[in-house]
Amino acid sequence: MKLQRKNMLRASALGALVVSGALVLTACGSDDNTKTADGTAKPSSAAAGDIKCDDAKGKLLASGSSAQKNAVELWVKNYMAACSGVEVNYKSSSSGEGIVAFNQGTVGFAGSDSALKPEQVEESKKVCTGGQGINLPMVGGPVALGFNVAGVDKLNLDAATVANIFNDKIKKWDDEAIKKLNPGVTLPSTAIQAFHRSDDSGTTENVTKYLKAAAPDAWPHEPAKKWAAPGGQAASGSAGVAAQVKQVDGAIGYFELSFAGSQGIKTVDLNTGAAAPVKATGENASKAIAAAKVAGTGSDLALKLDYTTKAEGAYPLVLVTYEVVCDKGNKAETLPTVKSFLNYTASDAGQKVLLENGYAPIPAEINTKVREAIKSLG
Repeated sequence: MKLQRKNMLRASALGALVVSGALVLTACGSDDNTKTADGTAKPSSAAAGDIKCDDAKGKLLASGSSAQKNAVELWVKNYMAACSGVEVNYKSSSSGEGIVAFNQGTVGFAGSDSALKPEQVEESKKVCTGGQGINLPMVGGPVALGFNVAGVDKLNLDAATVANIFNDKIKKWDDEAIKKLNPGVTLPSTAIQAFHRSDDSGTTENVTKYLKAAAPDAWPHEPAKKWAAPGGQAASGSAGVAAQVKQVDGAIGYFELSFAGSQGIKTVDLNTGAAAPVKATGENASKAIAAAKVAGTGSDLALKLDYTTKAEGAYPLVLVTYEVVCDKGNKAETLPTVKSFLNYTASDAGQKVLLENGYAPIPAEINTKVREAIKSLG
């Protein structure tokens, strides 16, 4: 009898775990990055009172940037907990795929780590009746250079050395260029395994913009979403690159800081010419993003970033993820939910989530304009 009762309790516990897991997957996708490195749950920054559901209802589909995946999962979790009967489904794929879906009219908004190009804006007019697609900066953050080199816990690199590593010019970890930047560090002769994105990626575009701006002699390729350099190995999405770096000795790759934090991957400090190499942190990324200028017009808030800053404590390898929406001509059935959800993500509570999870909030001066643009969506 005791054994039977024990088995019943075990089955009940397993059933509860399955149900709990299904709820997490429904709200947050397949990867649970809402925990700290020690496995404890991260606190939510949003109380129900911080989120205004307004007339939101039904299902909202969105897709795009995997760079903001971890942030969006937490936003969705908080938002759906506050707004009963509303489902927000964000498919984390790539910036390129998100913009394609947006311009096909299959999503309410798209996430992209680079602003719409003129031809994409023109194409958006077919789905934004009487309007066009605009860029709303919502997520900032450092692009971390994660590394896995046995016996090496701290690593400094400059832009030229990073360019030569990813351009297949530097092939061993004990190369003289790396040793010069890391005096006193014992570097092995392990072969470098450089990982890049296989999909068209706004993260790739930002990394290559940084390399082209900060090390033009070492990086001959034009910035683009598609990886152009020879050599290296490819993986799908930021999560895919991070997984490979974690597994492979001698690996280096690029992905958003939250992926490094959730998987315990060490990150490179960048030698920018400042007094000391700069760590990849949300605060240090904010210092670089704060110098950005608005390059868009009207409700379009596309930014121009400075990848060559030498300001103390400013981490220059940053990206800004935009939520791409129609300024006018949004679908009537999803517009209330789009506005309600984006109002939350741009709120003080929504932006606080970013800083707590390895991202960087959008500077207040720019974010004020984002909130105004959201209110005017039609």
